Amino acid sequence: MGTEIPRSAEISEALLPSESEKNATAAEEHVPEWKEQITIRGLTVSALLGTLFCIITHKLNLTVGIIPSLNVAAGLLGFFFVKSWTGFLSKLGFTVKPFTKQENTVIQTCVVACYGLAFSGGFGSYLIAMDEKTYKLIGADYPGNHAEDVINPGLWWMIGFLFVVSFLGLFSLVPLRKVMVLDYKLTYPSGTATAMLINSFHTNTGAELAGNQVKCLGKYLSLSLIWSCFKWFFSGIGDACGFDNFPTLGLTLFKNTFYFDFSPTYIGCGLICPHIVNCSVLLGAIISWGILWPFVSQHAGDWYPADLGSNDFKGLYGYKVFIAIAIILGDGLYNLVKIIAVTVKEICSSRSRRLNLPIVTDVVDDSEASEILLVKKKRDVVFLKDRIPLEFAVAGYVGLAAISTATIPIIFPPLKWYFVLCSYFIAPALAFCNSYGTGLTDWSLASTYGKIGLFIIASVVGSDGGVIAGLAACGVMMSIVSTAADLMQDFKTGYLTLSSAKSMFVSQLVGTAMGCVIAPLTFWLFWTAFDIGDPNGPYKAPYAVIFREMAILGIEGFAELPKHCLTLCYGFFIAALIVNLLRDITPPKISQFIPIPMAMAVPFYIGAYFAIDMFVGTVILFIWERINRKDADDFAGAVASGLICGDGIWTIPSAILSILRINPPICMYFGPSSAR
Repeated sequence: MGTEIPRSAEISEALLPSESEKNATAAEEHVPEWKEQITIRGLTVSALLGTLFCIITHKLNLTVGIIPSLNVAAGLLGFFFVKSWTGFLSKLGFTVKPFTKQENTVIQTCVVACYGLAFSGGFGSYLIAMDEKTYKLIGADYPGNHAEDVINPGLWWMIGFLFVVSFLGLFSLVPLRKVMVLDYKLTYPSGTATAMLINSFHTNTGAELAGNQVKCLGKYLSLSLIWSCFKWFFSGIGDACGFDNFPTLGLTLFKNTFYFDFSPTYIGCGLICPHIVNCSVLLGAIISWGILWPFVSQHAGDWYPADLGSNDFKGLYGYKVFIAIAIILGDGLYNLVKIIAVTVKEICSSRSRRLNLPIVTDVVDDSEASEILLVKKKRDVVFLKDRIPLEFAVAGYVGLAAISTATIPIIFPPLKWYFVLCSYFIAPALAFCNSYGTGLTDWSLASTYGKIGLFIIASVVGSDGGVIAGLAACGVMMSIVSTAADLMQDFKTGYLTLSSAKSMFVSQLVGTAMGCVIAPLTFWLFWTAFDIGDPNGPYKAPYAVIFREMAILGIEGFAELPKHCLTLCYGFFIAALIVNLLRDITPPKISQFIPIPMAMAVPFYIGAYFAIDMFVGTVILFIWERINRKDADDFAGAVASGLICGDGIWTIPSAILSILRINPPICMYFGPSSAR
C-alpha cells in the first residue's frame, strides 16, 4: 500500500472557539438523538465527497504512493455543501432542518471511512500485486514468481472481497470504546483536531472563517482544474510529451528524474505534509537518484550484466526495489516495536495508578472550573448514553468472521480457510495494539501488520500458491487493524463534538459500505482508462512490485540478487533503524531536523520528480509562514486541498477521453539541440 503521512494535529487558534464561548454553550447545548444526526442530505454529500476523495487517493496511490490526510478537506467541504444547500432552500421559502455539528461529524466520519478503503483496500499494493503485468514485470524466470500466482483485477470479486473483510475491524474493538476514550484518555490527535475544526465551524467566528476558507479552496480548485486541462492538450501520445516531462533543471538532471513537472497534486501534498516529510523525500531522492544509482550504474558489466533491460530485477532495477524494501521494513519494524513497547508500558502504568498518557487538558482558573466539569460530564453522558451492546459486537464479529472464512478461499484458493480463521483469532489483539498506538502517536501501522501477515503466510504456504496467499492475508490483516483504529479515532471526534457513539458507529458502517462499492468502481475507471503498472508511465503503481517481491522473499529468500545488493540492503535496513533511534533519543530541537526513513524510501524506486514538486510546496508554505503565519495557518490547508481536488476532478474527463480513444492534439517534447 501507499505511505500514509502522519496527520497533523495542529489547528489554528482562529479556528477554535474561545474557552468562554465553548463553555457557555456546550453545557446547555441541545444534543439531537442519534437517528437525527444521520440524515439523507448528509449521506448524499458523503457519497459525493467519498467518490471525489477515492479518485484522489487512487491517483496518489498509483503514482507515488504518498497519501496526505484529507480529513480537513472532508470536514470543510461537508460543511460547505450542506450549508449551501440549506441556505438555497431557505431562500426559496422551504423550512429546513438546522445543520448541526453532530451531522457535520457524521459526514466527516462517513467520507473518511469511504475513501479510507481506497487506501487500505490494496488497489495500489497487495491486490494489484497479484496481476499479470506485475508478474511479467518481475520476470517469468525469476525464482518464486510463478504464472499460477496471478489473479487479475475484477470489479465484482474486488467488491465482494472488500465486503467480507472491511467490517470486521469495526466490531473488534467496539466493547473497548469507553476504556480507550474515557479511561485511558487517549488523545487520538487527528480525531481531536477534527473535532476542534468541526466545533469551530458551528460558532459565529468559526463559520465566517470557514466561509473564507471555502472560497479559497474553490478558487484554487478552479485554477488547478483549468491548469490540468491545459496541460492535457500538450501531452500527446505516449509518456514523453507535455509539461509532465519538462526538463526544468536541464536535460542531464532530467535523465536522473530531477525535474519539476508542474503537478498541482504534488505541490498540494507539499503544502499539507510537514516540512520534515517533504525534506526527507527530497533527501531520499538526492541520495538515490543523485548519488547511489549513478554509482551503481558505473559498475554495469561487473555487478550486473550491462545489456539488461531497464526493468530487469537482475540489474539496476533490482537495487532500486530491494533497497526501498529494506528501508520500509527497517522503519516499519522499528516503529512497530516502539509502539508495542509504549503500549505495554502505559497499560502497566495505568494499572499501577501511575497513568502517564498524553491527555486533553484545559488550563483554567477557578471561576471556569465548574463549567469545564459540566462540559466534561455532558460529554461523558452523551458518549455513554446510546450503548452498543456487547452481544451485538461479539455476534457481529463472529458472524462476519464465519462468512469471511468461508468466502475468502473461494476468491483466493491458496489462502485456506484455517489460515483465515487463525488471522481472525489474533486480529483483535493486533487491532488493539494499533488503535492504542494511534491514540498515542497518531501513526497507524496497519501496513506493517499487513506485511507481517504477508511474510508469515507466504513462508508457511510455500511455493505452491504462497504469493497469492501471502498477499491476500496481508489484505485481511490490514483491513481489520486499519478500520479498528479509524473507528476509535471517530469515537474520539464524536466524544468531543457531543455526537452519539451509536451514530458514529452507524456512519462508519455506512461509509465502509459506500467504500466497498465506490473504491472499486473508481479504481476500475483508472484500470480501464490508463496503463496501470507501466514502470515508464505516470501510473507506475510502485507498491505493486514491492509487495509481490515481499511475498516472493517470504518463500524464496534472497535468491539471485545482483552483486552487493544484499549488502546494500543490510546497510540501509540498519541505517533506517539508527535514524529512527536518533529521532527518538535526541532533544526535539535536534530531532525535528532528522529525516524520516519511510519518506526517504519512496523516491528510491519511483524517481525524484515528485520530490521536487513537494519541496516547491514546502518552500511556498515556509515563505508564507514567515510573511504571515496566521494567514498561512488559516488558509494553507484550503489552498492545498483545492490544488489536489482540482487535479483529481480532471482525472474523470481525462479517463473518459482515454476510454473513447481521444488523444491530446499536441506533443510538446524536449531534447538536445544536437539531435535535430
